[in-house]
Amino acid sequence: MEYYIQFNGQTIGPMTKEQIGAYGVTRDTPVSANGGDWKPLFTYPELMQYASRYDNVSSGDSRKLVCGILALLIGGFGIQYFLIGKTTAGIINILLSIVTCGLWTIVNFVQGIMILCMSEEEWRRKFVDSTSTFPVF
Repeated sequence: MEYYIQFNGQTIGPMTKEQIGAYGVTRDTPVSANGGDWKPLFTYPELMQYASRYDNVSSGDSRKLVCGILALLIGGFGIQYFLIGKTTAGIINILLSIVTCGLWTIVNFVQGIMILCMSEEEWRRKFVDSTSTFPVF
């Protein structure tokens, strides 16, 4: 069976159910099987194993809180980026802190405040699910 998903405003597919696991799908992600009608992913029991791990992350994810606090306190080290798996962004952040003699940490401080104030969905869209190499704001 071939599946299509709508992810970040784009239709992606055809793909197998195993390939769907590579995307940050939730139980409400629109899915089309063999070009049929679009339905939420939870209506396909064979796909729920791929959504469950992301649903657990999106509901009560403590990484948002930890990333916000890390950005506030020691943002110059880029640990907030390493925590969400964006190692390139972490390295760029460290280099910017060194090149600007620590002034870049002001940007990290503001970023920490913004992370703590934004909604879970907005945080996941801007930082976790983003295809951006170096998401700042």
